[in-house]
Amino acid sequence: MHFGVLGSGIIGLTTALELQQQFPTAHVSIIADRFNEDTVSYVAAGIFRPGTSFMGPTQEITQQWMTDAFNYWDDIRRSKEAPLAGVCQLSGYIYSRTTPSIVRNHFIEKLLPVYRRATEEELQLCHGGWKYGSFFTTCLTESRLFLPYATKKFLDNGGKVVRQHVQSFFDVPQNFNVLLNCTGMGAKDLCGDQHLVPIRGQVLKVRAPWIKTAFYGDLDTYVLPGFETVTLGGCRQYDSYNTEWCKYDSMAIKERCYNLLPSLKNAEIVRECVGLRPHRSVVRVEPELVSNDQGRHLKIVHNYGHGGYGVTTAPGTAKYAVKIVRDMLAGNSKL
Repeated sequence: MHFGVLGSGIIGLTTALELQQQFPTAHVSIIADRFNEDTVSYVAAGIFRPGTSFMGPTQEITQQWMTDAFNYWDDIRRSKEAPLAGVCQLSGYIYSRTTPSIVRNHFIEKLLPVYRRATEEELQLCHGGWKYGSFFTTCLTESRLFLPYATKKFLDNGGKVVRQHVQSFFDVPQNFNVLLNCTGMGAKDLCGDQHLVPIRGQVLKVRAPWIKTAFYGDLDTYVLPGFETVTLGGCRQYDSYNTEWCKYDSMAIKERCYNLLPSLKNAEIVRECVGLRPHRSVVRVEPELVSNDQGRHLKIVHNYGHGGYGVTTAPGTAKYAVKIVRDMLAGNSKL
């Protein structure tokens, strides 16, 4: 068996590793033109906290994705590989002045080891006059460490990497038994998918080793400590293709985060990053049989459209996508 994976971000890498695990004698190739720091995944803060609007084909399947993904990250966190993979445990608070529903999350309330209402004293930990809050303990995956770690693991398992820009599924260098499409925003042109929309994000990475706890506030405000830097965010600009850093967004992020935690004013800014999150109202993880005019047929399994929750959900959708591969090869898929 020979499988091809298009895309080398967090979705492509976890999918390729899952293929190697489920089909240990198969050949797996990753085909991409962007790697590591050139991927959107590299910018992500990587905290396991899915958005409540995240949606797969059904509620049951979506919850299974969450469960599988959290167990994957938590297994790494408890292993000796954790520092190499960039996975750690992190606790934090979600605050709001608007409504108590904002600080609730049905996906993870029963999944995480700790998820509870914040006490009145805890609501005073940060400036802002917060009325509602939750405290939780979760996993954080630093993509800057995980992407090269996963790539090395993939290559050590006998995987192959092909650097190539693919404009059509039929551009792939050979016939694969199944081709897995993990191209993120690239799927918009590759599949002609008008349901795929970029949501522009901008964050600052600062050096603030005294920050050990995550904080979320209203207006897409967040402070997320990682292995070496703390991520300050953010913004969610729907249908924006602007990949340039914006000084006004930066000013707004600083103002909100500095108001939340004034000590951050003393933090050194290491870098400022912009990324286009590949958002789809229903994340696409499904099979497709495509043909061209020359009579060539390809079995495709799509796995894209995770928006800002790629790191959070990647292992779960990867497991589901590889199950679809198995069903396709057995002739059981609903094509």
